[in-house]
Amino acid sequence: MKNHKIALVSGASSGIGAATARRLVQAGYTVYGTSRRGDQAAGLGYAMLALDVTSDASVAAAVAAVMQAEGRIDLLVNNAGFGVAPAGAEESSIAQAQAIFDTNFFGVVRMTLAVLPHMRAQGGGRILNIGSVVGFLPMPYGALYSATKHAIEGYTESLDHEVRGWDIRASVIEPAYTKTTFEANLLAPDTPLSTYQQVRAAVVRRLQELMAGADDPGVVADTVLAAAQASQPKLRYTAGPLAARLRLMRRFLPAALLDAGLRKDLRLA
Repeated sequence: MKNHKIALVSGASSGIGAATARRLVQAGYTVYGTSRRGDQAAGLGYAMLALDVTSDASVAAAVAAVMQAEGRIDLLVNNAGFGVAPAGAEESSIAQAQAIFDTNFFGVVRMTLAVLPHMRAQGGGRILNIGSVVGFLPMPYGALYSATKHAIEGYTESLDHEVRGWDIRASVIEPAYTKTTFEANLLAPDTPLSTYQQVRAAVVRRLQELMAGADDPGVVADTVLAAAQASQPKLRYTAGPLAARLRLMRRFLPAALLDAGLRKDLRLA
């Protein structure tokens, strides 16, 4: 039986977004997923809308479509984003850095700006932003991607304080390595330097090893559902045992030990 709550999930064509949309449907939500093309697939259990999170007009149109059909949005899951291939921080141009932020961070901002007025008018709602453990840990050879996730952490924490007066809460979900097609379409650096070629290749190999033991997207989807249904939501939710361990390490380990452990794990000299 439906709980009559309406959820909007960006980036729901595959991976974490698709797993989240399915889990919410199972829990009784009426779900609208989005992708750039808005492709419909048989048996999804939820409608798909076309949405480009880098376009103000596209975001407005998708939110308007849900509001026209349902009259409310109770849950926004900001999941849309893309991965960045391991590279030195100086191997991406300013234009590429801006493009990464435009999707991974400003996409979250656009979606939030479009949905918040409706949540305020209806007197409640929940906003869940898909972050990452690299939003609270450094990611050598992933500075720009890590920076977008750090930005999501800060944005979500401030936003949560601002909107509580309307019974709206914002939380960030922090997965570790997750098995998706995300890594198949990583954005390569647009100004590669031979100086970094050897270590870049080594980091790629190490990440491939780590991905072999990655969590299923369902782990993240279960965490999203728990956060969506929590009567007293937390600001941050780690997704999976590795993410939980890393959060504890970040909190309690001396900085020097954490630094050494991170470099050892990535096999950096």
